Amino acid sequence: MHAYPSIQTAEAQDLTALSTPHIQIKDLNVIIEGKRILKDINLSVPNNSITSIIGPSGCGKTTLLKTLNRLVDDTKGVEVSGSVLVNGEDIYAKDAEVTHIRKKMGLLSQKPFPLPMSIFDNIAYGPRIHGERDKKVLKHIVETQLRNVGLWEEVKDRLDASATRLSIGQQQRLCLARGLAVKPEIILGDESTSALDPLSTQTIENLLIELKKDYTIVLVTHILRQARRVSDYILFVYNGEAVEFGRTEDILLNPQNEITRQYVKGFIS
Repeated sequence: MHAYPSIQTAEAQDLTALSTPHIQIKDLNVIIEGKRILKDINLSVPNNSITSIIGPSGCGKTTLLKTLNRLVDDTKGVEVSGSVLVNGEDIYAKDAEVTHIRKKMGLLSQKPFPLPMSIFDNIAYGPRIHGERDKKVLKHIVETQLRNVGLWEEVKDRLDASATRLSIGQQQRLCLARGLAVKPEIILGDESTSALDPLSTQTIENLLIELKKDYTIVLVTHILRQARRVSDYILFVYNGEAVEFGRTEDILLNPQNEITRQYVKGFIS
């Protein structure tokens, strides 16, 4: 199968020419227990944008996302070759430090996992791990990030309450705030609204659209409607290959590859 690893539109090419992409993937291959999951992935993700990775179940979407923060390392029997550059740093270089790499990435998982502690301590947890002890600074971080995710007014009078008492939609926003508190460079989302009700989903989507002015965001989603609502760019992955990459409207309305066309029309699931 012929892959389309480059941005297709001239406009998008001009955008990436203006600055070095925050994320550059070069000749990436991932093998898990002898099975080749990702095959020769090459991709430059445009800065300050939302890129959605779409494709059928089992095609390698989540594996690709996990290579960006090296969570794929936790998979039994994994072998990774090629390079992933984050702001010019090869995160798979022999001397790369994994904790430092993961700090660069704010991860929003499929289901929210608030830590078993207070709302305040959930947000302060990351900064404390990285050495911040000043109480005034921590209070400022907590308030700033809760405001950033639209949660401050809802929880400001109960910061000492357990985070597990929040609704699932609030928990997901809390987890986003917790990720932002360590000043990541990139935000990753793995089916991050699949467990939420429509109103909470809309809230998270609006937050991500707002946050792209400060972050490069990469999402995995199986919902084409969502990809169309939030994405600036779409990468279509099939059988571990980067089949087609371009602006959202181009991929969903005028795909150049026949397999992409079949997928967006619902003939492949």
